[in-house]
Amino acid sequence: MTSANSASDTTGGDLRIPRHVAIIMDGNGRWAQSRGRPRAFGHSRGVEAVRATVQAAGDMGITQLTVFSFSTENWNRPAEEVGALFDLMGRYVRADLASLDKKGVRIRILGRRDGLNDDLLRIIEDAETRTQDNTAFQLNIAFNYGGRDEIVRATRTLGEKIRCGQLDPEVIDEDVFSQALDTHDLDDVDLLIRTSGEMRISNFLLWQAAYAEMIFMDVLWPDFDGDHLRKALEEFSSRNRRYGGLDAGAA
Repeated sequence: MTSANSASDTTGGDLRIPRHVAIIMDGNGRWAQSRGRPRAFGHSRGVEAVRATVQAAGDMGITQLTVFSFSTENWNRPAEEVGALFDLMGRYVRADLASLDKKGVRIRILGRRDGLNDDLLRIIEDAETRTQDNTAFQLNIAFNYGGRDEIVRATRTLGEKIRCGQLDPEVIDEDVFSQALDTHDLDDVDLLIRTSGEMRISNFLLWQAAYAEMIFMDVLWPDFDGDHLRKALEEFSSRNRRYGGLDAGAA
């Protein structure tokens, strides 16, 4: 994981291209309800937006994309909707795995594995194993994920190593802690996008987004496409990322 004060974006023509983009895909339910359809229909259409965004991100030179698919708090939703989200996750990975693998995409699923059914676990493990050596693009799906939960799990992991005498607590710094997170081999988030007009990060990548530029867009997720991603990159390119420092030449 890159440190917070490292330069982690590259130039792509008239745009500065962030290495790691994270997206809170919000608005599926409202999109469906505005059309008189059940919320599950919105989630299904949201999968098409994922496909379009993965393609656009790769075309634009982004190398790491993390999408928030199902949070630890989403268990509070109706059981029918939770079941539909689980089914969609499995169907998306199963249907797109061969194509993504052929394109050199590495797939990672971030979050807790307990609570997932055996069929979904097999799909996840197959996708991660099959694509683990791919290097063209990194697609991370945060599923059954919560930022606070991830930090707690990382703390327990380090605590167990200390208890067993495998780790000296004095050597724990940000880099050591980062290695205990689900995202241990990823760069920090450069750009975090949330759709639907809501302006909060909802317990998503709390550690990794410490210095992320945040862009909140009014579009509902099923309508999000490459044009919206480019607009977000244009806004990102206009930002001055100082990482707590001053502009060059500032007094």
